[in-house]
Amino acid sequence: LPWRFLQFLLLLLLGVSSAAQAQVNITLGSSLTPQGPNSSWLSPSGDFAFGFQPVEGNTSSYLLAVWFDKIPEKTVAWYAKSSQDTPVQVPSSSVLRLTADGLLSLRTPSDGEVWSPRVPGAAYARMLDTGDFRLFGADGKAKWETFDVPADTILPTQVLLVGQQDKVLRSRLIATDYANGRFLLAVQSDGNLVFYPIAEPTTKRYDAYWASNTVGNGSRLVFNETGRIYFTTTNGTQVNITSAGGVSMGDFFNRATLDPDGVFRQYLYPKSRKARSVWSLQWTVVSSIPQNICQAIKETNAGSGACGFNSYCSFDGTQNQTTVCQCPEHYEFFDKERKYKGCRPDFEPQSCYLDEAAAVAKFEMTPINGVDWPLADYEEYSPIDENECRTLCVIDCFCATAVFRASTNTCWKKKLPLSNGNMAADVDRTVLIKVPRSNNSESQLSSGSTKWKEDKKYWILGSSLFFGGSVLVNILLGNFHLQ
Repeated sequence: LPWRFLQFLLLLLLGVSSAAQAQVNITLGSSLTPQGPNSSWLSPSGDFAFGFQPVEGNTSSYLLAVWFDKIPEKTVAWYAKSSQDTPVQVPSSSVLRLTADGLLSLRTPSDGEVWSPRVPGAAYARMLDTGDFRLFGADGKAKWETFDVPADTILPTQVLLVGQQDKVLRSRLIATDYANGRFLLAVQSDGNLVFYPIAEPTTKRYDAYWASNTVGNGSRLVFNETGRIYFTTTNGTQVNITSAGGVSMGDFFNRATLDPDGVFRQYLYPKSRKARSVWSLQWTVVSSIPQNICQAIKETNAGSGACGFNSYCSFDGTQNQTTVCQCPEHYEFFDKERKYKGCRPDFEPQSCYLDEAAAVAKFEMTPINGVDWPLADYEEYSPIDENECRTLCVIDCFCATAVFRASTNTCWKKKLPLSNGNMAADVDRTVLIKVPRSNNSESQLSSGSTKWKEDKKYWILGSSLFFGGSVLVNILLGNFHLQ
């Protein structure tokens, strides 16, 4: 009897386990709220979730998203966007409902419906183990799916077809801000796959910094089950987009994201016990395009380049191939978290009312090794020597940097804002940046001019209040004694 009971119990447990893994349809009338036990719908394996994800740094705001649910980072792979192509962020009182008439609708108490695919007549929905969330009709065919409207990421088995409307990936501003960023990947209706810098907050596209060159011949962008990402042509040719491949979906989580710096990176995260024994428990870059964003984007005709205005870009070349934005000497970031905003001088800019002698007394040109802003030129001199080049920039209130090439005795002057800055080793080129003279007391005082003016303003205000209060107290005391 005990043995038969044990067999029965084992079969029962196996049945429960099998049922837990079974595909469960999300029925009409089902709903989610940002807080509480019903905040997401899981895929059968639990690898992915669809629902509300709290926005980092804002505990009262939530994204409607798809994310990797089995890793601590809960990395977002898709997020809903409004008809204006902006991320939908909602308060905790919001409700997502698959209505009785088969419409998926996100509503807030104050704004009513804020997002919907506007595809009525769904019979049920599913969160698939591929990371795709779908609405199905009664005939079992998908009526709408997140794979068709990507945000900044694509996943294995996802395909973006060339059609009447461009299929695009749009980078985020920064990793923690889901607002539309400065870069776009477009599977264009003309058959070309193209990466563009974008003029925010509009959708103006600057010159491309990478293209498949398949105009009239491109067919679709494919991320297959083995981790290969390629672009097919109408004659069946496959153009590799990333160099990775041969990766088991059972061993690794896999994604490809257009990152905030404009690089399209493919990432792996160990999933199986075998993979975890040899891989770190983190997202690891296995391929990227372009190979060096600093160099690839420097030839665009407008915009700031890979980094913000007055900054410069370097590429570390390590496995994760990180883009680093830096400010030149005597410049600082407007916002250290949002470095794409660029850099500003930490000294009082040169006045155009200064005569030449005063300018030479206050400013000097100092070399900055291996850096250039190639598209900021506004004047060129030749033949000329380096000392003359330095002087011409110092006495010119428009000039911020100068470049001297010894082999041709040529001098280029550059003005603010400096754009497309990047690390560019060139032994025949000397890049000089205008800064306050270190031995000039007036320049030293002005180097922290913004902070000094703020401190001075509050000191004067405080002193005025103190002395004014003292006078008022003396008058009142005088009147008291007279009485």
